[in-house]
Amino acid sequence: MVEAPMTVTRRAARLGLYAILAAVAFIYLMPVWVMLITSLKDVEEIRSGNLLSLPSSLNFDAWVTAWGSACAGSSCEGISSYFWNSFQIVIPAVIISTLLGALNGYVLSFWRFRGSELMFGLLLVGCFIPLQVILLPMARTLAFFGLANSTPGLVLVHVIVGTGFTTMFFRNFYIGLPQELIKAAKLDGAGFFFIFRRVVLPLSTPIIVVTVIWQFTQIWNDFLLGIVYSGAETQPVTVALNNLVNTSFGGKQYNVDMAAALIAALPTLIVYMVAGKYFVKGLTAGAVKG
Repeated sequence: MVEAPMTVTRRAARLGLYAILAAVAFIYLMPVWVMLITSLKDVEEIRSGNLLSLPSSLNFDAWVTAWGSACAGSSCEGISSYFWNSFQIVIPAVIISTLLGALNGYVLSFWRFRGSELMFGLLLVGCFIPLQVILLPMARTLAFFGLANSTPGLVLVHVIVGTGFTTMFFRNFYIGLPQELIKAAKLDGAGFFFIFRRVVLPLSTPIIVVTVIWQFTQIWNDFLLGIVYSGAETQPVTVALNNLVNTSFGGKQYNVDMAAALIAALPTLIVYMVAGKYFVKGLTAGAVKG
């Protein structure tokens, strides 16, 4: 049977929807566009020209300056060192919190015990407690273990804060997996970790992608925990960006500020550009059981 051609009404509705989406995307991306073209201008052109005007010539001096002149306290260093500080914090924190979330979700889904629902509920409560509430207790804890103002200390903080979310993601995903797989493995004599490694983890790729993207974004963009628990040499890039923007040497350099902001945002933009579609698939995986 040949499908009837699309009616004029349906075509007009679709074009209208595309127009609305294009307008929303234009409004949403306009600040990014302004940041980009501002970063390619010199200070004089910014002060004398239109905010939305294109640069008269491509000038990458602001990018070089932003990469090499962020200040912390009384000393000025390159933003590159803080950029790599963020990677040293993000990578281990993402790996550890994802692994803990997978184990917790596995236990709470397939190896339930008395009080498991209460424990899961407490983890959920921990997800939504304002971070300001834990600042002082966490600072005391880090000082007790000798981890204050250190990269391992920041990693520990982000693991603790993020484990509740990763547990929730994995537990909700594992609930949708067939219970028969685990029961069959148990009948064959497989143990706790064998089932986790050989049965559960191979099925967990979609939710692992979701968790990694979520944790990477949350930790990389964090400012509050970074400024509270880091030292002068261990500050993440968000703190360095704040220091740079609020410091003026010889007048305000808006092009340098915009370039630094774009540099700080690049990793998360790249992550979403490369793995964004897998993020959406992972969120919807297991939504329909059977």
